Amino acid sequence: MDKNSNQKNENAASDSKYDQTLFHRVIAVSNRHLCRRPFPEQIERICQCHPQALILREKDLSEDEYTLLAEQVMRICGSYQVPCILHTYWKTALELHCTSIHLPLPLLRECKKQPEVPISSFSQLGTSVHSIEEAVEAERLGATYITAGHIYATDCKKGLPPRGLDFLRSVCQAVDIPVYAIGGMKPDKAQFAEIQDCGAAGGCIMSGMMEL
Repeated sequence: MDKNSNQKNENAASDSKYDQTLFHRVIAVSNRHLCRRPFPEQIERICQCHPQALILREKDLSEDEYTLLAEQVMRICGSYQVPCILHTYWKTALELHCTSIHLPLPLLRECKKQPEVPISSFSQLGTSVHSIEEAVEAERLGATYITAGHIYATDCKKGLPPRGLDFLRSVCQAVDIPVYAIGGMKPDKAQFAEIQDCGAAGGCIMSGMMEL
């Protein structure tokens, strides 16, 4: 990447309508269907903001398709020193020497039952929870962080009432691993102050990051 390209990208990041000081507490979550520009370009734009990490979600892809995309996204994240967390496909993560994986809770349960699955190879292991009981279980299964939601109203969960801040606070009090709020999150000082007061380590943002 040349100097002019870097400068153009940094300027693009500074044009964001969001508070740049909050991104170090943000885990970006990808959804290429929400992008208004080519997906690799959007990933680079996200990395310019230097979030805490990026979860490559893209659950509709086959594992072969996901592997090809993951190689590309990991290169982009690596060039900005943004940790890339792969999603669901733990074999792909091992193949690509990625030590961070996010597994849906049912899949994490299955993996823990199979001694041949090298879960211990991952230094960062996340999962999503929707109850206090699931949060406690996730920690017991070896998760190093969890996402809890949905906390605020979101178009991704139309018609479903948010679980709210009291739920988030209860989850944070129930476990000793970092908890990230998800659902209706955006880089907003007031919103991040609310989730921090609940004990959350930060927030996961999908739509806002895909539309930067």
